[in-house]
Amino acid sequence: MECYVKDYPRPQFVRNNWENLNGAWDFAFDDAHCGEQEGWYKDFKGNMTIQVPFTYETKMSGIQDETRHDQIWYRRSFQVDGSRLEKENYKLHFEGSDFITKVWVNGQYVGDHRGGYARFSFDITDVVRDGENELVVKVEDSFDMQQPRGKQRWIDKNFGCWYVQTTGIWKTVWSEYVPKISLKNVKMTPNLQEHSLEVEYEVDAPENIMGEDLLVAASVSFKGVPVSKVITAVTAGHVETKIDVFLRNRGVRTWSPEEPDLYDVKFQLIYQGNAEDTVASYFAMREIRIDGSNILLNGHPIYQRLILDQGYWKDSHLTPPSEEALIEDIDKIHALGYNGLRKHQKIEDERFLYWCDVKGMLVWSEMAAAYQYTDYAVSEFVSEWMEIVKQNYNHPCIITWTPFNESWGVNQIETRTMEQHFTEAVYYLTKSLDKYRPVIVNDGWEHTISDIITLHDYEEVGDVLKARYTECKDEIMSTEVYHSSGKSAFANGYEYKGQPVIISEYGGIAFNNDDSGWGYGNKVNTKEEFIKRFDEITTAVKEIPYVCGFCYTQVSDVQQEINGMMDMERNFKVDPEIIREINERKIGYWRSFM
Repeated sequence: MECYVKDYPRPQFVRNNWENLNGAWDFAFDDAHCGEQEGWYKDFKGNMTIQVPFTYETKMSGIQDETRHDQIWYRRSFQVDGSRLEKENYKLHFEGSDFITKVWVNGQYVGDHRGGYARFSFDITDVVRDGENELVVKVEDSFDMQQPRGKQRWIDKNFGCWYVQTTGIWKTVWSEYVPKISLKNVKMTPNLQEHSLEVEYEVDAPENIMGEDLLVAASVSFKGVPVSKVITAVTAGHVETKIDVFLRNRGVRTWSPEEPDLYDVKFQLIYQGNAEDTVASYFAMREIRIDGSNILLNGHPIYQRLILDQGYWKDSHLTPPSEEALIEDIDKIHALGYNGLRKHQKIEDERFLYWCDVKGMLVWSEMAAAYQYTDYAVSEFVSEWMEIVKQNYNHPCIITWTPFNESWGVNQIETRTMEQHFTEAVYYLTKSLDKYRPVIVNDGWEHTISDIITLHDYEEVGDVLKARYTECKDEIMSTEVYHSSGKSAFANGYEYKGQPVIISEYGGIAFNNDDSGWGYGNKVNTKEEFIKRFDEITTAVKEIPYVCGFCYTQVSDVQQEINGMMDMERNFKVDPEIIREINERKIGYWRSFM
């Protein structure tokens, strides 16, 4: 892509003048919770060093302390070219910091953010000076079950499928110079029926200059060939337009796993003939929609061969060790014969989504769960989920939003109407921002309103698995218990309405490892046993006539959970070509769509 810049943290909205602030920072634990009262933001008390963006719990941070510390502090200096501040603002961006982040620059408080998974930013133009500046960050976290945690533990030891907590900055910190007349955001929605891209601009400019003299131009190209250019007058802070994307002699180039065609686009904000702001981006012409019991990609049924991806690494936990590590994961998932992944309980580094766009990897985007239902939990969840949907909306690889999983955080959803209403509200809020993508509520069981019905089943005998879903469909697609945990497919008061059905968790096969770690069902002793079981259960799922996809658990081992296709160092446990052949083998009702 023309807009690609290695390690750039926001690859769909690229400007040239930026600085990566990762690296060595001063660091301190504040276990006495006295840092603010004592003014550490002016007189920093830390005597440790940490490698940002790795959390203190990880080896790559240079600290590797897995014990709980609820308040931590960071400090570093950075340079600003003061001569640029007359025409440009200086902005500070955090891609992710868990959970409450407070920021001071040169001793002055500039703001805070709540939530561990969404990007947030501060305009610090008024508090920086020419030359050296000081940035101090305090992060507050806890074992509170009301905040969106994902797979982070809330007791002092790992248990079940919950792992070491993530505290503080865990994604890239960076800064950029932004013109005072600039684009704040661009929302891009492909419209295949009209051969056009619907564009919504948010513009940051004084009201008194909006009008005929302020224009926004979009120049679209495909593999270096110009396609179209549309210039729109900016008469308000929010402007909408449409861009034709039809290529002469080539039609509309669509995005799919087989052909992930992407268009380049350059946006320019022009005032009185001068280009004030230039942003590079890209988009895809891709449509995902539900048609009865089918999921259609660009108007054609697609069988989704997904794998569960938790995005953990041995020495860096939730933080990818490098951009190359993200690419390696995607390539190895493809090598296993999967055309997509379910990013489980995590909002991944946006560079991962970029490479999924480029390489044609379908993505289900799933929110990190809370584990206790309260008014506070509802407020925190909704606020952060809306941020995430808006931030990642433009990525064509994302084809499904999954805000809830296995009734986590809504533990009484089967019968409690308040919790049912909460999930419905999140469903409709998501739809209010995204009119096309399916939304799943609640993945695994006890669905309320949901565009896709997803079922989790770790049965290890293929024949039993197949019989359960072919002989007992009516019972399963009801409020009767179908799962060994005592769960049903629907919460009380809801019913199956012909939606597509996907087995969105199955497998989880682990090798015998002296009883250390765990997987689902009995462990296997040999590669031959693994392949036989994997083949039987995967074939069984494919032979269920009304099921249009699956999601195998999982990509790699994660701490005590050793049921990955790879270990934590990303070594395959069995030959990926064998797994690929099984996954891609055309079996059953959906053979013509695979």
